[in-house]
Amino acid sequence: MMKFSTFPPFVDWGWCNSHSGEFVFADTRWYLDGSSGRDAYHAGHIPEAVFVDLDRSLSGPASKESGRNPLPDPEVFARGMREAGINSSDTVIAYDDAGGVIAARLVWMLRVTGHRAAILDGGLASYPGGLETEVSNRPQGDLTARPWPESRIADISEASRGDYRVVDARNRDRFDGSQDPIDPRPGHIPGAVNVPCRENLDSSGKLLPADQLRGNFERAGIRSAEGVISYCGSGVTACHNLLVLEKLGAGRGKLFVGGWSQYAHQTSLPVETA
Repeated sequence: MMKFSTFPPFVDWGWCNSHSGEFVFADTRWYLDGSSGRDAYHAGHIPEAVFVDLDRSLSGPASKESGRNPLPDPEVFARGMREAGINSSDTVIAYDDAGGVIAARLVWMLRVTGHRAAILDGGLASYPGGLETEVSNRPQGDLTARPWPESRIADISEASRGDYRVVDARNRDRFDGSQDPIDPRPGHIPGAVNVPCRENLDSSGKLLPADQLRGNFERAGIRSAEGVISYCGSGVTACHNLLVLEKLGAGRGKLFVGGWSQYAHQTSLPVETA
């Protein structure tokens, strides 16, 4: 049986400073509008950070049937990690410029396959030094493929049949259906509750104090991750809510990877608004 990581899902800069040389920084910047995260990395990143491409290494081919960012084949993921210079024994600290809601995808993928990984709280903005433009030249890594654990992943039938507490991590205007510029139908899965992952962050992009984070979930009726399915547009930012619940000691829920980008295309399934 695969052992899940017991390493904390979030670390701050103080932790990184005191553990220098004991981990790998992974820059995971990615933008829904199609802007290039790789270009952002080349323009300036934390020294010695490697770049991990969400579209290339953390996602499989997009389709109406599986959503915009389905999980890749485990070997595709492992190969992307090796090419970035990441080993099976490495601790990975991932960051972005969005408070960790993008970095959460890599961290979740590593953690559910038994690796040590965490989000850098506050992301790129928390780094106190100067950025560099030189590309990391870490040697080829040795991370090997491991299957995605079925116990941590929900399919569309589980997310839609009402047996689980379904949590939507998207912004409130997309959840309530007042607008959706991306997917074909506005709204949310009937019965789902809304805990926008970006509302787990303060104005600087750092996590709110634990009592406030807990309050965000409790107001939505969530006190434990057991029996919870988290989704968003395409299984990226939904990982952040799962990692926050884990940080709070609430347990580990499931990820509906296809998210709204899969569900909204299934026109036979009902949609709820407001």
